[in-house]
Amino acid sequence: MTAHGSTKPNGLPQQNGPTDQGQQGPPNARPGAHDSDDTPGLDSSAPRGAADDPIAGAHNGGLSVKSRAKEPNRERHLSELSAQQIEAFAERFDRVASNVETVIQGKRDVVELVLLALVAEGHVLVEDVPGVGKTQLAKSVARSIDSVFQRVQFTPDLLPSDVTGVSVWDRNRNEFDFKPGPIFANLVVGDEINRASPKTQSALLEAMEERQVTSDGTTRLLPLPFMVMATQNPLEHEGTYPLPEAQLDRFMMRVVIGYPSRQKELEILDTHGVRSTFLDLEPVVSVRDIDEMISVARGVTVSQSVKTYIVDLVEGTRHHADVLLGASPRSALFLQRLSRARAASQGREYVTPDDIKALAHPVLEHRMALRPEAQMRGESLPEVIDELMTRLRVPGTTSRIAT
Repeated sequence: MTAHGSTKPNGLPQQNGPTDQGQQGPPNARPGAHDSDDTPGLDSSAPRGAADDPIAGAHNGGLSVKSRAKEPNRERHLSELSAQQIEAFAERFDRVASNVETVIQGKRDVVELVLLALVAEGHVLVEDVPGVGKTQLAKSVARSIDSVFQRVQFTPDLLPSDVTGVSVWDRNRNEFDFKPGPIFANLVVGDEINRASPKTQSALLEAMEERQVTSDGTTRLLPLPFMVMATQNPLEHEGTYPLPEAQLDRFMMRVVIGYPSRQKELEILDTHGVRSTFLDLEPVVSVRDIDEMISVARGVTVSQSVKTYIVDLVEGTRHHADVLLGASPRSALFLQRLSRARAASQGREYVTPDDIKALAHPVLEHRMALRPEAQMRGESLPEVIDELMTRLRVPGTTSRIAT
């Protein structure tokens, strides 16, 4: 098992994570967590001391995850998002995307999808052939944010405790001391996740869904924001363990990077031919900035007609004649959360049907399965999703095409 950590300028240690549940305050006080109805605004003038960070201070060789007091403006109504808040969201989003694009050239759409998942509180599965920059994309996003970052190289002999952490007997104190694993970070990159055994893959299930890790009967909360970016190669299947449907469904989206255009590949030779620009990347936003962006995205309005459009699309995948396994209700929730983030990134405080259409493929495809007879006819999941979207009437119009 190979795990790499990065020590940021704020002096965080390399190994990260709370030591035990009792040191984090009351069991229900989640560090940096938000109630579903809370919507704070962006407050760039607020002090950014350690007390404001969702991750602050070192304790017993690990991070002490502290709870933050709820700010007064978190109680404001969801509809009271101001133009300044949306503008600040869009500016920060563009700043991070542009920073990552200096390394991952010509793939702005893929970079934006990954960042949308981050502010929508989801996880991303990056699936593509070797050498197109899957791991570099994940590392570039992590490096653009002043946060705690860990990387795990998944191998067949990797154990669950290598990911979540292990309790070690302390002879001086005559008690077990928990040593947190690389999962205790804001951004966790799982490289070649399908090379680990199902037992180790399942160690991520609780962390991805509930933002916590249970070990030796003790539940420890993970620092927020928290995102897993996993990579896998879809071609080489020798010695790999395909991800089960239960774990695939926990990834908010699956993205494919693809080959660069001819012109972009020439530019890559110029910019990366001698020295990678990744080494020059500096953080452009903080954890607090991302935390505020998450809260603002939650306040973006989704009309009832757009919600109905989401449900009709997801329900259509379950009743299509060529589909063996349709999309789950979780996919509808993810579509709504991602569409809110996309609207905010484009300077809007409301979601449109175009947001749903733009996100349907990366959110739905990895949750669906075609019937064998449809595969023999040459049908594909992208074609099925396109067909469903052409059937549905766009909310607010008499047409099936969003404008």
